[in-house]
Amino acid sequence: MFTPLSFLVIEKHSMIRGIIMNKLSRFFAFEEKGTSFQIEVIAGLTTFMTMAYVLVTQPGAVCGFGPDAYIVDCNGVMITKEAIMVTCAFISAIITILMGLYANLPFALSTGMGSNFMFGALIQSGAMSYGACMAITLISGIIFVILTRLGIRDLIVKAMPKNLKVAIGVAIGFFIAYLGFKNSGIGTFVNGIGQGNFKDPSVYLAIFGLFLIGFLNAYKVKGSIMIGIVVVTLLGIPLGVTTLPATLAKLPDMAGLQNIIFNFDFKSILTFSCIPLIFITFCGDFFSTLGTVLGCGAKAGMLDKDGNFEHIEKPFLVDAIGTVVGACTGNTTITTYVESGAGVQAGGKTGVTAITVAVCFLLSMFLSPLVLIIPNAATGPALIFVGFLMIEGISQIEFSKFDEAFGPFIMIMFTIFTGSIASGICAGIIAHVFIKVACGKAKEVNLILYVLLIPLVLYFIAG
Repeated sequence: MFTPLSFLVIEKHSMIRGIIMNKLSRFFAFEEKGTSFQIEVIAGLTTFMTMAYVLVTQPGAVCGFGPDAYIVDCNGVMITKEAIMVTCAFISAIITILMGLYANLPFALSTGMGSNFMFGALIQSGAMSYGACMAITLISGIIFVILTRLGIRDLIVKAMPKNLKVAIGVAIGFFIAYLGFKNSGIGTFVNGIGQGNFKDPSVYLAIFGLFLIGFLNAYKVKGSIMIGIVVVTLLGIPLGVTTLPATLAKLPDMAGLQNIIFNFDFKSILTFSCIPLIFITFCGDFFSTLGTVLGCGAKAGMLDKDGNFEHIEKPFLVDAIGTVVGACTGNTTITTYVESGAGVQAGGKTGVTAITVAVCFLLSMFLSPLVLIIPNAATGPALIFVGFLMIEGISQIEFSKFDEAFGPFIMIMFTIFTGSIASGICAGIIAHVFIKVACGKAKEVNLILYVLLIPLVLYFIAG
């Protein structure tokens, strides 16, 4: 039975909630960007679900994907998978919150795929200590911060012609779709490109998930991607695709943290052989972040008529700081995740999407068994569908002009068939400059792109 006092309490709570939501709306500019708190939260959950695999992949990439819970590096330091997972979740949350509050963008960050496998191979083979890899990552991050503060990264973006900027978004779309086909098993990419095993329950479940997301999207059902992920995860339980954990929550093991936090072995990298590693780490993250920001920004309608991203220095600076802080916490290069496109497609336009992802990462430190049950059969179709939506920009590339279309074509093809965003962007810029000069239109190329050719060519040679 409600009393007058009860009504007063409810009214007071409603008033407080209204004030909080009003302040959030003004701070994150919900009305200006045509979004709402609910949409942003759903977008954040969608992004997290598509990138939660990093919590499994990062420890495996560094320590190996075998049954062993740890690895001992060449300096005799024991590196545990549990410690790497905990710090990965923590730093991903902190830097993603920074992206949300400082840049007010719906982009999530975590340890990038590429440098982690490169460093993992060196650590596992005994060729380099864990501390040396972290030292290289730290130096790379410091270079990021300096270039960002000097505005050089912004200059490079503005020096690129619109066709190349549009092509980056298209290339990102194909790359995301490639990840979906690969992770779900619908396609195979080991010995050439081939069809997966369609008798495998996870494969036909992934195909079902793709059609389900398409069906929901056709009828404009909000949260279609997240719904698809949840439905496939649940259907995977009786089919043996989704493995239920023994417990839904567990306290993280903090025992190995002291071995990876502030573990820097600077003495081991004072050799010429480490210079290519620093360069590869730097270029890989630089162009991967560039591609993700421009690609997802284009999908969210954040680019102007010339393909420029207003205040792009903010996400660049957050990304750079992430790599520096990440190295201090024992993590390989921190980068803006291409899976942010899933959240953007779900309607994410502000930092609330990023903050939602960050909260999920913090919870995953204690709910890792629950988070990690999401199978590739669920996230794969989501990535394929996001890829489909992101390639629509291909219609904006001027294919009628050969000298304008050749660079974008090379960029897209390299991204697809090398499985690397950084390689695709580098190759596309090189091809664009080459064909412009070959066609007698050298003056149409910005001087900055000519200067950029040197490190881009070295990137392929060193790699």
